[in-house]
Parts: sequence; C-alpha cells; structure tokens
Amino acid sequence: MMRFLFPRRTSSLVPNYIIVLLLVIFAIGPLVILVFNSLKTPADAGRNLIGFPREIILSNYPRAWVVGQFGKTLPNTLILVAGTVVATLILSGMAAYSIAKLNLPGSGILTMYMLISSSLPIQLFLVPLFFLWRKLGLVNNLLGLIIIYVATNAPFSIFLLRSYMIQIPSDFEDAARVDGAGEWDVFQRVVVPLAWPAFLTVGLVVGLSVWNEYLLATVFLTKQELFTVVTSYYNFSTAYGGRDWGLTSAGAVMMIFPLVVLFLLMQRRFIEGLTQGGLKG
Repeated sequence: MMRFLFPRRTSSLVPNYIIVLLLVIFAIGPLVILVFNSLKTPADAGRNLIGFPREIILSNYPRAWVVGQFGKTLPNTLILVAGTVVATLILSGMAAYSIAKLNLPGSGILTMYMLISSSLPIQLFLVPLFFLWRKLGLVNNLLGLIIIYVATNAPFSIFLLRSYMIQIPSDFEDAARVDGAGEWDVFQRVVVPLAWPAFLTVGLVVGLSVWNEYLLATVFLTKQELFTVVTSYYNFSTAYGGRDWGLTSAGAVMMIFPLVVLFLLMQRRFIEGLTQGGLKG
C-alpha cells in the first residue's frame, strides 16, 4: 500500500546521455572540422575554419599527395611499422612467456624494471644514442631506427603480454608437455593462440606509436628519401599551413585515415586485450 502512496524514485539517465554526447562531440568534432577544411578553397577556409565548405574541392587530396611527397615517404613508414611490430611481437612474446610461465629467478625484479624503464623518456638517452648509432653506421638507416623502436616499445609490450599470459591455465601447457612438446612448441602452439588478443593489442599500440613518432625519425633520418609520413607532413604543413588550409588539412586526413580505419576494425580485440591484460599481474 505504501508503494502506491509513495512511488519509488528512479534516477534519470538524461544527465548521462548529455555527458556522453558532449564527450562524443569533443572527440569527433575536431576530425569533422578537419574533413570540412580539407574540402575548402584557401579563401573559404580563411573566412570560416569551422563551418561547412561553400564549394567542395576534392582536388585538394591528389594535390596534397603530390606536394607532400607522401608517395615517397609512405613506403618508409610502412617498413618501419611492419619491422617494429613483427620484431616486438616475437621478442616481447618470448620474453613475456619466460617471465610468466618458466618461474625464472628474479622475474619480479625484471618486471619492475620493465615498468620503470617504460616510464623513462627517450630524451635522456638521445645524445649518447645518436653518437653510438653514428659510429655503428646506423644513422640514416631504417634498420637502425627499427632497433630503437623495438627497444623503446619492448618494456610495455612485455608487461602487457606477461599480464595476459599469467591468466592462461597451466593445464594446457602441462598437457602439451606430457605429449612430448618442448617449450618452443608450448609457446608457439598453445600460449600464442590463447594470448592472441594481447598480441593483437600490442601490435596495434606499437604500430600506432611508430606511425605517429616524430622525434626519433627527425634525429636519425636526415636524408629526404628516408623521411617518414610524419616528418614529410611537418615540412609540408610548415610550407603551406599559413596560405592553404585546405591542402594541409587534406594531407592530415590522408595521414590519419589508415589509423582510424585500423582501429575501428580491431577495436573489440584491442579493448579485450587491454582489459584482460590488466585484470591480473
């Protein structure tokens, strides 16, 4: 009877929807404005940088591709991304398996070292590293930069993969060992398939970081034929940013478009790898 006299108050979800909508606008708004600007003439962009284009200019994209020399720098970036991702997954996967499953002495200290080293900025080692790489002949060398990228991304990768592998029950590995499998077979045929979401997450994070990296690419690649997409876009935007916003915006859209598509295709696995890898460790 009291339930009808005094109905239970239910909290409204309207404030939650408003907050989510504001966050979506905050996240997607700059991308939408960037696309709008990429379709404008220089005069149209000068009059209004945040509105709809009065006239759609699709020719900004082929012009930006040619002027920004993205056709020459894109292969360099793809080589860096592919080489770094493959090497990081192989080396970090084996290291994480050793720490998580082989009960190595001092594995806890090594894990703490990975956490500490991943938080140190690369600027601390930039000067001595440059002189060392110059003596080794690895300056203006894509392989030399791949080695640096692998070293800088390995601590986070090992920590994340280890956190995920710890959750895999040891029964699967013990059953494989009973059947006569060695440690490499256990790692390759048992652990890697079960930890595939974590490997995919690491590959995506490392690939994004290498694609967007600017400082190391600028320091260790000084020849124009070895420039990456980011360094070429920086030079391109510096030259045309003040007089042709449509052209530079088109270059920016082309630079980030592959990343957006890749993330949208793999977002479910990416989130799964991050959440599962952070549950235990």
